[in-house]
Amino acid sequence: MATKVSGGNNGQKKPTSAATNLIAGGGAGMMEALVCHPLDTIKVRMQLSKRGRVPGQAKRGFIKTGVEIVQKETALGLYKGLGAVLTGIVPKMAIRFTSFEWYKQLLANKETGVVSGQALFLAGLSAGVTEAVAVVTPMEVIKIRLQAQHHSMADPLDVPKYRNAAHALYTVVKEEGFGALYRGVSLTALRQGSNQAVNFTAYTYFKEWLYQWQPEYQGGNLPSYQTTLIGLVSGAMGPLSNAPIDTIKTRLQKMKAEEGTSALQRITKIAGEMFKQEGFHAFYKGITPRIMRVAPGQAVTFTVYEYLKEKLEKSGPSIITGGRYEE
Repeated sequence: MATKVSGGNNGQKKPTSAATNLIAGGGAGMMEALVCHPLDTIKVRMQLSKRGRVPGQAKRGFIKTGVEIVQKETALGLYKGLGAVLTGIVPKMAIRFTSFEWYKQLLANKETGVVSGQALFLAGLSAGVTEAVAVVTPMEVIKIRLQAQHHSMADPLDVPKYRNAAHALYTVVKEEGFGALYRGVSLTALRQGSNQAVNFTAYTYFKEWLYQWQPEYQGGNLPSYQTTLIGLVSGAMGPLSNAPIDTIKTRLQKMKAEEGTSALQRITKIAGEMFKQEGFHAFYKGITPRIMRVAPGQAVTFTVYEYLKEKLEKSGPSIITGGRYEE
């Protein structure tokens, strides 16, 4: 399958403007974060947990992990790190959708405007790497530092090291230097790149198939429930393909840098210790809450994005109506 990208006045759809991506993508990202962040906190706690190393110490599942967080830290504990996510979600989503559209046009056949499946995959991969370097890595470092703290949100005397996202940012930079914000950037880029490559490619194919099956929707949006369903399925594919990368990344970003060791040495050490002390299954810790968080998260993102984009393009000023986002 192949799709066509921007055209002039010949009936082809124009690429979505940066302003539309900023508003629609940011709105979709904020909704996704508010709905799915508790599952991300549970995922991080499971990935950081080293239970099971000591004989007789039972491993925690995602339900028990979530229950323990609520019991010890109140329900607000599930939203630790949300401030860092909300701060970065608007630029992250704007960069994701805008760069994907740009890379897609760049990789399209110059004569026909056709975008091959391989070009779609590369455009998604490039968009994921772009957002990882520009926004996601610093956001993840701060988020994970906040999520890793086990203090009670209900006890004012239980003061954590990092009080909020801004304080965590200040403290990390002060104690570890600006470079600490980019700890694990290679793994983050690999995770985000593979996620978006699979996600955008699968979503595009599913969407095209639905348009072929239901030609009455050509030129407009699919029903919201269909967008939600294909977003859910495509969103689940990324975590299954890169779970070990995400687990190693989480542990790396929680650590302080070791003097005299390179990033590759730290990554190799973490992976080696995990395999030796916890077994192969340790690389897939948190996979259940991650799929439960990413899959519905992508469903929410695509559904809200398509809805807001359509509203903006129908009613917004000329600066916003840059054309319809085309898969």
